[in-house]
Amino acid sequence: MYFSKNNNFPHGIMFHQFHDKKFYKSGEGSLSKDDFHDLINFVGKNNILDAETFFQKKIENKLKKNDVCLTFDDGLKCQIEVALQVLEDLNLKSFFFVSTSNFENKPDFFEITRYFKINYFDSSEKFYDLFFEVLDKDYNDFLKKNKQIIKDKIKVYPFYTKRDIEFRLIRDRFLNEQEYTNTITLMFNEKNYVVNEVVPKLFFSKSDLTSLDSLGHKIGLHSHSHVKFIERLPFKLQKMEYVNNQKNLSNILNKPSKKINSMSHPLGSYNESSLEILRSLNVSLGFRDNMSVNHKMKSINNSNLEIAREDHSLIMKKLKR
Repeated sequence: MYFSKNNNFPHGIMFHQFHDKKFYKSGEGSLSKDDFHDLINFVGKNNILDAETFFQKKIENKLKKNDVCLTFDDGLKCQIEVALQVLEDLNLKSFFFVSTSNFENKPDFFEITRYFKINYFDSSEKFYDLFFEVLDKDYNDFLKKNKQIIKDKIKVYPFYTKRDIEFRLIRDRFLNEQEYTNTITLMFNEKNYVVNEVVPKLFFSKSDLTSLDSLGHKIGLHSHSHVKFIERLPFKLQKMEYVNNQKNLSNILNKPSKKINSMSHPLGSYNESSLEILRSLNVSLGFRDNMSVNHKMKSINNSNLEIAREDHSLIMKKLKR
């Protein structure tokens, strides 16, 4: 049974990666078509609202405890190739939250690296082994000083291993962006990974977006360049991220900017400035990336821009018990 005292409130279900028997290799957290069908059956199709219905009911404060919606982040082509057929077969309409720098020949480095990790290594551990081998800095003291943060992250994101979290901490807090990019690029070179060959197969095209929109799915914001920690940006740069994101989606979909009125926080990062900016852009519904309540929040769905989401990998664990 999906619902329990821990999730018996309106929320989103968060999806990223899917795999097939062709281009999209199975990796940690990815789903096949059959997995996706099983998950929907486990949650209960009757409990899953179409995106626009969930949006309107939340704005009107009419959602019931067991009302959920399906959300897809990052504009990944595998969502079109694998998940969309399932959605259409079941007549389910979902949220798709899309960054737009991908349409300006500035693809998300995170996803390029993820594809590399899955397709060029037998396991995540072997990817991490090479990363720490190539990394030309002593990181041990940093990890020791952040033991408590690592423990806290495991509680909030139980689908990550300890080493996953250590890697992310080093990537996000120990290295600057250029140091991280240089390290990963050295790994690309060692494995003869040609980025330009895979980019068109990784991300949505503009026609993918217009097709989703015409089918009745709801397209929303995810920042322009998928910033790692948007909350660390000054107000002006945060606003630029969301203004550009909304403007680009508006142009691609040929609809007024004010109609692009939903979003998800990239990597779960936001602050009060983020919420203020989103409200000023007529964004009425926003999703977080976890089901926890932090010290700054009064409730699980703290505002209409802070709706909780369950990661699909945790649901699959429940399903397989």
